[in-house]
Amino acid sequence: MFTLCSQPYQRLSQTVQKPVDDPSLCFLSVFSSQVPAGFPSPAEDHVEGKLDLNQHLIRRPAATFFVRASGESMRDAGIFDGDLLVIDRSLTPQVGDVVIAVVQGDLTVKRLARARGDAWRLVAANAAFPDIPVDEEGCEIWGVVTNSIRRHCQR
Repeated sequence: MFTLCSQPYQRLSQTVQKPVDDPSLCFLSVFSSQVPAGFPSPAEDHVEGKLDLNQHLIRRPAATFFVRASGESMRDAGIFDGDLLVIDRSLTPQVGDVVIAVVQGDLTVKRLARARGDAWRLVAANAAFPDIPVDEEGCEIWGVVTNSIRRHCQR
């Protein structure tokens, strides 16, 4: 089995951004029309309402922290080098969840999977990376990845 770490941001305060209890509201316009990713169509000038990204991305502010992904091991899950990951510590990790774990003192982001019997493993979403067997003493799950944020414009 693995353990769920209760205070992850105390260990690596420079890597992990601390959770907040009362994030400031930042409402932005959301348009009612969908934007096709294929052939362009005329845009509608109809604003559906306001969207607060805190409400959309963060369900439990006191249990949420952020880390930046590094490397290519989760690319087939849509997590790329430099992505900002939103982690919820209040969720109980389940088979298939993408989790942040500490394995032998190092942070990693992998998918939680069951091996044979009661054994667990952390699985990369890139065939070039091996699975990581999880032993009782060598792994702490810090939380479940709920969202990722990717920058598309480098300006």
